[in-house]
Amino acid sequence: MGASQTITLGGGCFWCTEAAFQLVRGVTEVSPGYAGGSVPYPTYDAVCTRKTGHAEVVQLRFDLAAVSLAQVLDVFWTIHDPTTPDSQGNDVGSQYRSIILYSDSSQLGIIHDSIASAQKLWGGQIVTEIRQLEAFYQAEPEHHNCFRNHPERGYCQAVINPKLAKLRAAYQSLLQT
Repeated sequence: MGASQTITLGGGCFWCTEAAFQLVRGVTEVSPGYAGGSVPYPTYDAVCTRKTGHAEVVQLRFDLAAVSLAQVLDVFWTIHDPTTPDSQGNDVGSQYRSIILYSDSSQLGIIHDSIASAQKLWGGQIVTEIRQLEAFYQAEPEHHNCFRNHPERGYCQAVINPKLAKLRAAYQSLLQT
């Protein structure tokens, strides 16, 4: 394994984002959790009240020898709609906002370049929040590996499976075999 980087991304429900990035070659760790708010050690129930300021996110660690930050961000733009403020489909609320929390300011140039590419892809105004990560809080154990552990659930079938199909169609060369 080569050098690695970490980035924290929110693009709707963390179950969806986690499931997608678990398929990406070179992503060595995907941790669902909460970030971007002001309340320390939030719980899922507290985040759902929309009073913590946190978003549902995944923190990714990835091997730069296998996948670049630009490629990680290409996947991010593909699996969610960055033009809808505080919502993704039927998931509505600030906890579902589009957000990129960078771990190192050296990532900013790549992030801004990726936004320009995403703008062409989506056409509408990108509303993704960009800021430095201050704190990441792991989600409760029941939120880890939700799709892997419960693919039969209605949400997994109706929401996650279509996102994964879109990812497979667009980025087959980036996915694990």
